[in-house]
Amino acid sequence: MSDTVQQIKSKLSIQEVVGQYVKLTRVGGALKARCPFHSERTPSFHISPDRGTYHCFGCGVGGDMFSFVQAIEGIDFKGALKILAERAGVPLVYSRTEKTEHDEKDRLFELMEAATLWYQSRMTEEARGYLRERGLSDETIKIFRIGWAGNGWTDAIDFLKSKRFSEKEMAAAGLSREGDRGAADKFRNRIMFPLFDTAGRVVAFSGRTFGKDAHPDAPKYLNSPETILYHKSSLLYGFDKAKQAMRQLNCAILVEGQMDLVMSHQAGWANTVAVSGTAFTTEHAMLIKRMTDNLILALDADEAGLKAASKAAKAALQKGMRVKVAHIPGEKDPADLILKEGPDVWKGVIKHAKDIITFLLDVLHERIPQSDKYRRMVEVAVVPFLHDVQSPIDKDAYVREIAGRIGVSDEAVREALTQVPRVPTDDEREKPAAVMGVQKQVSVDQRAFNAYGLLLWQRSVAKPAIDTVVFEKHLSDAAGKQTFETLRALPEVEQERCRFLGEQRYGEHKGLQKELTQLLALIERSRLEKELRDLGEVLKAAERAGIEAEEARVQQEIQVLTSRIAQLHTKV
Repeated sequence: MSDTVQQIKSKLSIQEVVGQYVKLTRVGGALKARCPFHSERTPSFHISPDRGTYHCFGCGVGGDMFSFVQAIEGIDFKGALKILAERAGVPLVYSRTEKTEHDEKDRLFELMEAATLWYQSRMTEEARGYLRERGLSDETIKIFRIGWAGNGWTDAIDFLKSKRFSEKEMAAAGLSREGDRGAADKFRNRIMFPLFDTAGRVVAFSGRTFGKDAHPDAPKYLNSPETILYHKSSLLYGFDKAKQAMRQLNCAILVEGQMDLVMSHQAGWANTVAVSGTAFTTEHAMLIKRMTDNLILALDADEAGLKAASKAAKAALQKGMRVKVAHIPGEKDPADLILKEGPDVWKGVIKHAKDIITFLLDVLHERIPQSDKYRRMVEVAVVPFLHDVQSPIDKDAYVREIAGRIGVSDEAVREALTQVPRVPTDDEREKPAAVMGVQKQVSVDQRAFNAYGLLLWQRSVAKPAIDTVVFEKHLSDAAGKQTFETLRALPEVEQERCRFLGEQRYGEHKGLQKELTQLLALIERSRLEKELRDLGEVLKAAERAGIEAEEARVQQEIQVLTSRIAQLHTKV
């Protein structure tokens, strides 16, 4: 495994990996960007190409290219390894030991893959014929790995047992349930749509009821329960196949169901994703925002679809995205529109998508043509959206548009907005504490902190510009043993912050050795001046107590410190 990691790092740079998700700007020898892990306007996310690491001074995250992909894709290390190995063209080979020492997640991933292959192999001509009638080609069925779960009570369980998976593992993966007759297959008489994580691994299923043996009261769609592999609020169906197209087209399309998604992909819109079994969340929005700032909502045109579009728009706006809504004519869903009207009509619907505020204003005007009622509904249903618009320029443009539509002044719209209760965003409710500087946590001179950052940085590079062993001793002497031990005891996240600050401050410095001599002198002078102030207080106490011997001893120490401080003044 370590050989594979090193091969990947030799073929990919951290700036190549991170640069596929965020826009990087060079500042000296480092690169910086707006952090993809928290909302910010001023870039505080820094990359060190030499060390192959990143660190955000705003939220404190940091690591290498593997931890970055884990965090931004929402996957485990092996998922990140799979993505980066494919990107680097490195074959992913596990050793024999690694193949036999699986943790729980590894086993469940294998189980879900085995189940997917089995469902695919069970696809009947009847089920395939239905999918063809809905417009899917055989190639699309194959790409999305759609399968079939038959009528048997324990067919899947029996097959997976033959592959040496336990009933406990099947239950943990959400493939079995406890019934009157014991363990039974969760999915029966259903067309099976595998749900994939961002690395393309199967983590769950969504089954559509189908066939003459299907129970008439069974729900149309049945989804896997939440498991250690599957979290509904953070998974978007099709995201693994759409993320590259989202980056290339700088836009994502959100639809509501499996058939809508696969038909949209088949029609040429590979940047389409879908919610599955849950409402669109701010977690979903953040996942998309890492690929693009632009989102088109193409949900069903019925009343429920409009409500879903409104909720999704608020979640996306709160994350600083630009949101448009595609108006689907005739209250069709995207899959039916593509099937009956053709891909060109779907293209037109996407092309003519309207900004969320414009769309809401138009829909309300169609339904409520009376000017007085329309004005009141705009105040109730549209104005609150302005709270969620993050861009001041966009917000100002929307204020003008609303004012023009209902025939009032811009100031009247802004006043109406102040009277609308503002619901805190998820970020504000669960805002991570920013990593505080060490100077606010421990009593350490800022120069000593900077010097320690320089030491950490130089230790981490292949060819350091200074003798780090010698510099460490000099720094310990200058700052004092207690201060140096405090610096060494800093937690890893703070050490990484310190290392990045050292690289930023001294990375492009030409006369580094002279700078270090002056820095050490300043650190020592600062320590001695503090000691001198402390001795002054001791001397006053001795004088008040009339202890002449103590007075003489302290005065002698003060003379030594004063002489040493005077010498240090000549070095800075």
